[in-house]
Amino acid sequence: MVTGAAKKREVKCPVTGMIQLIGGKWKPIILYCLRSDKRRFGEISARIPAISRKVLAEQLKELEEDGLLTRTQYNEIPPRVEYELTALGKSLNPVLNEMEKWGMENLMNKS
Repeated sequence: MVTGAAKKREVKCPVTGMIQLIGGKWKPIILYCLRSDKRRFGEISARIPAISRKVLAEQLKELEEDGLLTRTQYNEIPPRVEYELTALGKSLNPVLNEMEKWGMENLMNKS
């Protein structure tokens, strides 16, 4: 079940609701990056070098508020924070995999 900011949006079309939830330039890429394992902020940033650290932090916060990922902070020095998909976030893996498949078939290595 969707929580946070996404829950506040009134949705009359499921496709529109999904686009509102994971749409934008970076959210699908962040979700794809986290699809198989939890990662630290620096790891995500390294895998998506075109995103600024500020925007990455904002997008991670929104995805957390929407219930798609969890943020775990460990009481260590230096501080360690890990991000991981929730069950709701993992339920998007088939969609992300199909997006990857479609991109490979239709956008990659086309003359």
